[in-house]
Amino acid sequence: MIEVRPGGRRRIDRVLAPDYTEGVEQRPLSEVRELRDEAAQEETDLSYVRRLLHARIDIVLAEQRRRSEGGPTSVVEQLVGILSENAVRSTGSLGRAQMPEPSRAEAHRRHVETLVSDVDLSNVTSLTEEQIAHALRAYRAEEASVSRRRREVQVVMDQLNEEIARRYREGRASVDDLLAASRLRRQDGADEPEED
Repeated sequence: MIEVRPGGRRRIDRVLAPDYTEGVEQRPLSEVRELRDEAAQEETDLSYVRRLLHARIDIVLAEQRRRSEGGPTSVVEQLVGILSENAVRSTGSLGRAQMPEPSRAEAHRRHVETLVSDVDLSNVTSLTEEQIAHALRAYRAEEASVSRRRREVQVVMDQLNEEIARRYREGRASVDDLLAASRLRRQDGADEPEED
C-alpha cells in the first residue's frame, strides 16, 4: 500500500501534504508551475505503476480463465495480446498532459515484483490455485491503493491548473510572458560552457 508520510521527503509526501497548495494564489506563477509539474510527474509515475499492475492482473486472470475453461492456449501465447491491450488502455487522465516518462521506472518494476515475492509469473502455469489467488489479491489491493493516491494527486494538479488558468483569465499572466521566459531559459542553457 502506498502510504503518505507527513513531513516525508518523497515526492508523493510533498505533493499530498495538506500545505502543498496553501497560499498558491499569492505565489509567483513560476512557482505554481513548478508545483504543478512536480505533481504531474508523480501522477505519471503512479500511472506507470498502475499499468504494471494491470498487466500482472491480466496475466493472472488469463491463467485462471485458461484453467477454468480447459483451454489449450497457454498464457505465454496470449502474452502479446495481454500486454498490447494494457499498452493502449486509457489511463483516464481526463485530458491532462502527462510527462513522457516515469522518473523511477526500474524502482517501480521492483516494487511491483516484490508484492508477491513467492509467486513467479514467468511460469504462471506452474503455480497452484492458491498462489494464483494470492497473487491476484495482492495485485488488486495494490492497484486500488495506487489508484486512490493517483486520484488525490490529480486533485492537486487540478487545483494548480485552475490557479494558472485563473491568472490567464484575469490578465495576470500572458502567453507572451511564458514564451519569453522559455526563450530565456533556452538561451541561458545554450550559453553555458560545455564541460570537458
